[in-house]
Amino acid sequence: MKPRVAFVGTGGTLASVGRGPLDLHDYGATGRVLHADEILERFPETREVAEVLPVRSSNVPSTRVAFPEWRELLLLCDRLAEEEPGLAGIVIGHGTSSLEETAYFLSLTLRHPMPVVLVGSQRPNSALSTDAGLNIVNALRVAASPEARGLGALVVLNDEVHAAREATKTATARLQTFRSPDFGCLAHADGDRLAWYRRPTRRTAPDTEFDPRGSEALPRVDIAYSYAGSDGAAVAAFRAAGAEGIVSAGFAPGFVTPAEAEALREAVGAGVVVAQSTRAGSGRVFPTTRLREAGFVAADNLTPQKARILLALALTVTRDPREIERIFGEY
Repeated sequence: MKPRVAFVGTGGTLASVGRGPLDLHDYGATGRVLHADEILERFPETREVAEVLPVRSSNVPSTRVAFPEWRELLLLCDRLAEEEPGLAGIVIGHGTSSLEETAYFLSLTLRHPMPVVLVGSQRPNSALSTDAGLNIVNALRVAASPEARGLGALVVLNDEVHAAREATKTATARLQTFRSPDFGCLAHADGDRLAWYRRPTRRTAPDTEFDPRGSEALPRVDIAYSYAGSDGAAVAAFRAAGAEGIVSAGFAPGFVTPAEAEALREAVGAGVVVAQSTRAGSGRVFPTTRLREAGFVAADNLTPQKARILLALALTVTRDPREIERIFGEY
């Protein structure tokens, strides 16, 4: 008997239909976006690896995805886990622009060990040599795998399985766009089997302290990007907009300009929590004397966009900078 896996469609390149097989980059102009059941009809090979339950969801470009869509997906995963007997796992088709952020949010908030796999594609399903079909097949295989249980949300593209915490999009159009810069992938989806090589050690679903299910919004957290000559104006604007937290995407290994540092210190003095990340894309920010004296929290090796999600969720349970520092050290 084949494993039973739900496939949730939310739009993105995976669901898009272009003008023809050579339309690789302007396919969004057609406005044709398929739902989950329609995507599966295009790739009947999915039936060879699982009994697939198609689930329609909101089809939106992933650049429009934010907390309301995350919460909707979280509640949908809850419902599927509770109401669908014998379900082995859940696959969510998603646009690649913000796929890593949705995956990390779910990885911090899911309440069941069932594998939840985010999958996308770099080429629309109508394109010559599209990666959509095989990516979905591999995602279904991973979602049905006992080895994937308890790892939090996972990301599957280009025959690789990545942890949600570490996966990030690194190229605009290349098929090998998703990488885990510091540590590499967890497994390869090879033709004969899933070859697992490591497991994440940081806390992840279902062992987390965050539950935003009853919230209408997350605390506002913005990202201030450092660059030569940055004067802190963005920090002041974020404070004026009501930011409760700011992630500083600083120079590696976690520095900012003098003017920006002053603006961030003033933000801390006004009760804003500042997490220091870097724009480098990999490597830890160290909890140095300079950071501690300024009242900043070190964001470890999280990218700015991942640090923003963790800080926003942290602010739903505590405002104590020491507790938030603990959270960044555990997750």
